[in-house]
Amino acid sequence: MQIEGKKGDVKDPSLAQDGVKLIEWAAREMPVLKLIGERFAKEQPLKGLRLAGCLHVTTETANLAIALKAGGADVFMCASNPLSTQDPIAAALAVVYDIPTWAIKGEDNDTYYSHLNAVLDENPHMTMDDGADLVATLHTTRRQALANIIGGTEETTTGVIRLRSMAAAGKLEYPIVAVNEADTKHMFDNRYGTGQSTLDGITRATNVLWAGKTVVVAGYGWCGRGVASRARGMGAQVVVTEINPVRALEAVMDGNQVMTMEEAAPLGDIFITVTGGMSALDAHHFLVMKDEALVANSGHFNVEINIDALDDLSTEKRSVRPIVDQYVMPDGRRINLITEGRLVNLSAAEGHPSAVMDMSFANQALCAEYVALNHKELAVGVYDVPRDIDDQVAALKLNAMGVSMDVLTEAQAAYLAGWEMGT
Repeated sequence: MQIEGKKGDVKDPSLAQDGVKLIEWAAREMPVLKLIGERFAKEQPLKGLRLAGCLHVTTETANLAIALKAGGADVFMCASNPLSTQDPIAAALAVVYDIPTWAIKGEDNDTYYSHLNAVLDENPHMTMDDGADLVATLHTTRRQALANIIGGTEETTTGVIRLRSMAAAGKLEYPIVAVNEADTKHMFDNRYGTGQSTLDGITRATNVLWAGKTVVVAGYGWCGRGVASRARGMGAQVVVTEINPVRALEAVMDGNQVMTMEEAAPLGDIFITVTGGMSALDAHHFLVMKDEALVANSGHFNVEINIDALDDLSTEKRSVRPIVDQYVMPDGRRINLITEGRLVNLSAAEGHPSAVMDMSFANQALCAEYVALNHKELAVGVYDVPRDIDDQVAALKLNAMGVSMDVLTEAQAAYLAGWEMGT
């Protein structure tokens, strides 16, 4: 529904006040971003810049958008996934906070891309992406809008993979900071945030008891580590599948079983993909899964599960719960797919807790400032978050938590900086 007198497209503008309450509730757990927003309001480091954000439209994202606007930016928001939008939040951003927003939970593919194009119609100077769909659209069908772009940021693993591929192929045309690569992002957001919210989403969707289940986790990056850890904590037996020998070894030494997906497919009760790749679960896996197996994805794109193969193999598809589709195999086995294979933590739950997104979005805000101040010196490419930004976010978070650290004495610092003193 278009917002009368304002730009944007949201499900129901009358949900705005509900959204405000949710945004304010999340802000309680986001003290670092609050401090940054207060400084931004005084210093205006983003003044005069138009910023296009393609992110999950959640309570936490709303607080980021508010901080960016406080810093002087004209912010335009759209969703980075068709099922991750929280409709009251989209309404609040557009109606109350005057941040034009194009996002509707459950939007179809055509609407999704029309929303991406709507924010690009605003001729942004900067992009803030989650999955690189906005960047990809700019570099394909909207190349004329590249002329205004000075730089951007990218939130998630999948997006960074796409951007590095673009850069390696010589296709990327502006500098982008890979926020996902910050220690204060992936070590906390990906691990603790994804771990908790993934299990939360599957539980809400199915009411499954985790204790005693065999949970197969595809991928042992930071997200996979978090999912496996939380599943073990709930009493599950965890099997990990991996293609990277170092990560596979780490998974073993963390107490998980490690095997191929072919070996794991007949054993699992619950399958969770977090690889960043495609077809981690494929036709030959579906053929040997247990009756009533649960299948979910917590990677950015639903290509991690070969849903077309599941369709082709099944004789019937039926909705058995509001966001669970059951596929019936010719031999009568039933495979239950949660939220169409979309990001289960956002499409079936509320995404990561605000406390962990506080650090991720603090990085986003500070990296936007970094690009604004340094874009003339940045060549085209994908950049890691500057170390001082990472350390600043960690220090602010510790301070907000009331945690103190030791400080090196002059003698200790001299010892670490020198080489003369030995045994």
